[in-house]
Amino acid sequence: MSAHISVIGAGIAGLSAAVALRRAGHEVSVIEQRAEVGSGSGISLWPNALAALDAIGLGDAVRQAGGRVTAGAIRWRDGTWVRRPSAQRIVDALGEPLVVVRRSTLTDILRDALPVSAVHAGVAVTAVAATESSARITLADGRVREADAVVGADGVNSVVARTLNGPLRTRYVGYTAWRGVAACPLDPDLGGETLAPGTQVGHVPLGTSHTYWFATERTPEGSTSPGGEHAYLTAKLAGWAEPIPRLVAATDPADLLRNDLYDRGQATHWSRGRAVLIGDAAHPMRPHLGQGGCQALEDAAILARFVDLTPDLATAFHRFGAYRKGRVRRLVREAELIGRVLNFRPAALGGLASRATALIPERVVTSHLTGIAAGSAFVLPTPADLGG
Repeated sequence: MSAHISVIGAGIAGLSAAVALRRAGHEVSVIEQRAEVGSGSGISLWPNALAALDAIGLGDAVRQAGGRVTAGAIRWRDGTWVRRPSAQRIVDALGEPLVVVRRSTLTDILRDALPVSAVHAGVAVTAVAATESSARITLADGRVREADAVVGADGVNSVVARTLNGPLRTRYVGYTAWRGVAACPLDPDLGGETLAPGTQVGHVPLGTSHTYWFATERTPEGSTSPGGEHAYLTAKLAGWAEPIPRLVAATDPADLLRNDLYDRGQATHWSRGRAVLIGDAAHPMRPHLGQGGCQALEDAAILARFVDLTPDLATAFHRFGAYRKGRVRRLVREAELIGRVLNFRPAALGGLASRATALIPERVVTSHLTGIAAGSAFVLPTPADLGG
């Protein structure tokens, strides 16, 4: 039976869930407090995320829109190799390359798969109430919307998550991140990361003419660079091996983003009645595994499958949470551990720990990566999983 499902949040999690649920035959509306949807720089989509996109019918469109990473190398700031795997490591281990796209491109692909009338931007949600049979959404202007169910995809500061769990403490993790797109190509062999004590720079091809890159550094919460973020990074990274200085120079200062990174208490309850959480609303994740957006895409496809397999929406939502929590929470813990190592104090010890990863055998690294990010790591539920 077709249901009317309201999705709160029009980021990657919300839009992909809307596409998946509509593909399963449901009427879906998306409510987003931002007036504009699709901001941001770039995103890396591992094969597990591409498999999830295949499940909702959009995998090929995303592959065609992005650049490819096939190896994933790690260097030190002076250009020496920390880990230099074979040129096709990702393809050999995970089944296909990692794909890098602009976030706006990904959200455009997702949004274009929905009717224009399905997305309502510039509308804030202030309260949600859900029972075993219906859901009610209160908007900032006082209007109330009725729905058969609600999907909370409204990010770290989720109204839906706090409705289901009560207060959830948000805490600064101790470091900030810059993100940018450089108007220059990247040698495919250098796709990966460059490290120094207390600082991490990632860089991956974004098509043939641009490069998506990010940098992280331990710094007090709320800090800004007096001379501007671009000037600060230009000076800080000037002595690093290429292509790092070139990437900063080729980035428009107006498009350089800086955001402090936050953790939030994990949601104990992912669902209650006809309300369910997905993406950062359920499981905020530090960026070091590159799996935040990827796991949101997995959530969307798997949620839609449970809804398809289970006539009662409240039961489907409960089974979804039981199915997903184990995999996602392991990744949340691992991403947190990597962040702690990279930003260990004193920074010199963190640098030693980072360089020591070169001692881990390549086969061990590859095997572990396969379990996280291979296409086969994304597994849709079957009728046998309905007892969750």
